[in-house]
Amino acid sequence: MHIEEAIQSRRAVKVYDSSFKLSQEEKDELLRTALLAPSAFNLQHVRMVEVADPALRAQIREVGWNQAQMTDASMLVVFCAQVDSWEKNARRVWEGTPPEVQDLMAGAIDNYYRDKPQVQRDETMRSCGLMAQTLMLAARGKGLDSCPMDGFDFEAVGKLINLPDNHVIALMVAVGKRAADPKPRVGKLPFEEVVIRDRF
Repeated sequence: MHIEEAIQSRRAVKVYDSSFKLSQEEKDELLRTALLAPSAFNLQHVRMVEVADPALRAQIREVGWNQAQMTDASMLVVFCAQVDSWEKNARRVWEGTPPEVQDLMAGAIDNYYRDKPQVQRDETMRSCGLMAQTLMLAARGKGLDSCPMDGFDFEAVGKLINLPDNHVIALMVAVGKRAADPKPRVGKLPFEEVVIRDRF
C-alpha cells in the first residue's frame, strides 16, 4: 500500500475479528518497523510491551473501560518509556561514533534534561507518539487496522505489566483485522482553522 493511501485509510478501528491471528514473526516485523521511529538525541526511550497472554489481556480489558479491542485484536502493545534514559543511556546510544562526538552528545543531553522533570517526561511522550504512529501506519500498509487508546487506568495497567518505577505509560495500540467498518469521519475542523501560517 502506498504511504498516502495508508495515511488516508488509517482509522481507529474498534471491532476486530477475534479469530484472526498474526504470527509471532508478523508481530515482530511490525515491532521492528516501529523501532525505526525517531527519538530525541537517539535516546530510544520507548519500551513496547507486546501483551500476548490472553489472561493478562483480559485483566487489562477489565481496567480499560471494557474495550473489546484490548482482547479481540490480534496484537496489543502498551507503549511505555524510560524517563531517565537521558541519564542511563546517553553514551550507550552513541557507541560507534568518535569519542569527541560521544562527549559532545553526552554533554548536550545532560544539559537539555538535567533538573527538568517536565522536559524528561514530555520527551518520552513525544517518542511514544512517534513510535505508536509508525506502528499504526506499518500495520495499515499491510492491510491491517489499529486503534490507539488512552482510555484505561494507567496505574492499574502499570501494575499488571510490572512497570518499573523509572518508566511511564503513554498509550496502547491494538492491531488486527477489522470485523466492521469504522464510522464515517465527522466533526473535522476546517483546514483554515487548524493550519496556522507563521503566527497565531
